[in-house]
This record gives sequence, structure tokens and C-alpha cells, in this order.
Amino acid sequence: MATVVRTSRQAAMRFIVCLGFVSLFADMTYEGAYSIVGPFLKDLGATGTQVGLIAGVGEMIAASLRLVSGRLADKTRAYWALAISGYLVNLLVVPALAFVGTWQGAALLIVAERTGKALRGPSRDVLLSDATAEVGHGWGFGIHTAMDQTGAVAGPVLMAAIVIHKQHNFGPAFLYLGIPAALALGALLVAKAVYPNAGHPPAAKAPKAIPRVFWRYVAAAGLLACGFVDFPLLGYHFENMKLVSPETIPLLYAGAMAVNGATALLFGRLFDRYGMTVLVWGILISLFSLPLGFLGGTFAIVIAVCCWGAGHGAQDATLRSGIAQVVSMNKRGSAFGYFNFVWGLMWLAGSATMGYFYGHSLAALVVFGVVAQIASAVMFLGLRAPIAKAAAERD
Repeated sequence: MATVVRTSRQAAMRFIVCLGFVSLFADMTYEGAYSIVGPFLKDLGATGTQVGLIAGVGEMIAASLRLVSGRLADKTRAYWALAISGYLVNLLVVPALAFVGTWQGAALLIVAERTGKALRGPSRDVLLSDATAEVGHGWGFGIHTAMDQTGAVAGPVLMAAIVIHKQHNFGPAFLYLGIPAALALGALLVAKAVYPNAGHPPAAKAPKAIPRVFWRYVAAAGLLACGFVDFPLLGYHFENMKLVSPETIPLLYAGAMAVNGATALLFGRLFDRYGMTVLVWGILISLFSLPLGFLGGTFAIVIAVCCWGAGHGAQDATLRSGIAQVVSMNKRGSAFGYFNFVWGLMWLAGSATMGYFYGHSLAALVVFGVVAQIASAVMFLGLRAPIAKAAAERD
């Protein structure tokens, strides 16, 4: 029996690592693009308010589609087909940014990239949560995030080198991101071959509905999304105030992603042991990115970016893990879809509000984000016991 359990854990871990490579290459593509989107849009004539809106609208539309794709995944169990289609969109759209000449055209492609992520996201998370059940949800998602962020570091570093080579011209850099996008799609096909039973769990004896505590959890996460600043707006601010050189902005983002990956492993391991308290500590760290990033000087923004990355790492390792703990497999695709829908909607509200405040009052921007994150932390603290109870009753 012990041998069977060990073999199952080893197979699950191989699959988690394979999906980690998928996300490594995908994030090398997406985060490489994301790291220069702010200054790229500025060069195309967009304002700070427009940058905030573009980022928020992209997340909102993507979140709405996650609601559909998540329910579709639960209904059809076509997890692999949905995931492959989403990564294919990524391969086509990101390099196309090299050929746009207006910020409106760039905005459409940015939204299209978010659409591809929405299509693949719930299905990939269901496949991943199936495997993380064997090794601990926090640890499994933490490993995946650490590999994910390895690509998120490599992408911006690559972009910085290309931007320097292209004499601070951001547009042509996007073309090079087609290579890791193709590698992500190839790695996904390898993952399918390595763990063919993923996405085909035994049918539940009595399928359960999504528990009520899930909706409180989603509300708390929505407040967190509302108060968590977009890096494109931070990057826009760094460029606008001439706090650093243009090529340094993607390097700062790469540093944030390195912090993200390292802290995700730590927060993931601690989450399996201590639960929601770990996420609260991550929120308290991340909120310092607002005053330091928008009100501080050159040294302060480095600390701000580290706080931003650590908060992101806490979110990546724990938020999906919490959902996997309380929602049964038969409803997990829908749950991830609902979660991401609310997350994206609140992200839009927060991004638009912060973009507006950026043009009027940096102090108001900072206060708005800090208050939203503190309110979220208080809600998550109150969810510790209900989450533990729902997890015990899940299956």
C-alpha cells in the first residue's frame, strides 16, 4: 500500500513539474510582454488613465470568459482541449504586438491575450488541483508558481536586453516572444503524455454543490484584487517620473517575479500547515508597495517592487489552494471560473480607480489601495474556521 501511495505521489509530482514548464514558457511570453506594456502604451500616446483602463478591461473581459470556460470545463470535462486552445491564442497574439502602430490596436491585442488565458486558466487549474491533492495543495501550487515565475523572470530580462539592443524601442521586442509561446504549447502536449489520466477522476458518489463559504472567500479576494496595483501603472509612473532608465523597468519586473517565485514556495508550504493566516501576512506585505512605489524615490521603488512580488507570491500559492480545499472536483472548474470572474471585475474597478487617481492625487491612490487590502485581510482572518470546516466536509 505504501508503494502505491508513493508511486501516485511521484506521478503527480512529475505532472506538476511538467505543467510548471508549460507555465514557465507561457509566463516568459506573457510577463515579458507585460513588463513593457506600460511604457510601450505611453510611447503609442496612451495616458495613465488609459493604461489603467486597458489593464483593467483586459482582466475583466478575461474574467468574464473564465466564468464561461470554467462551467464549460465542468460540463464537458474537455480540460485538455480548452487548455491547448488557450495556449494557441497566446502563441498568435503576443508576437503580433510588434506590428501595431496605435495604442488602440495594442489594447485589442492585450485583451485578446487575456482571452486566451481565460480560456485555458480554469481547465489548467482543475488539472493541477487534481495532482496537488496527492502532495498538498499549497506545496503543489507553490512549486508550480515557482516554475511559473522562473519564466516570469526570464521574459522581462530578455525584454530588457532586446530593448537596449533596439535603442529603447519597445515594439520589436514582442516578436521574439513567439519562441517561448511555441515552447509552452509543446510542453503542454508532453504533460498530457506524461500523466494521461489527469482530468479523468472517478465520478463522485454524491456530487456536492459549491459551499456557501466559497462566496465569502470570493468577496474577500475581490477586495484584494481591487486594492492590488497593476505593474503597468507602476511602470508608467517610473517612466513618467524618470525614476529609472527605460531598460531598468523590465528588470525591476523580473526582480519582482523572482521574489514571487521564491515566496510562493514558502507561502505554499506554510499554507498547508497554517491556512488562511499565511495569506493575511502576504497581504500586509504587499500593501507597502503602494506608498513606497508612488510616493518614494529610486531606492524606495526597489523595496516597493519586492513587496509587490512577495504579495503576488502569497496570492499565487494560496488563493487557488483555498478553492481546491473546499470545492469538490465536480464543481471545481465552475468555482475557478466564478472566482476569476469576480477577481477580474474587481481588478477592473481597482485599476480604473487607481488610473483616475494617478492623474489627480497620488495620495488618494495610495489610500484607496491600502484600505481595500486591509479590509480583505480582515475578511480572510474571519474565514479561517469556516474554511477549515468546509475542507473537512468537502468529500
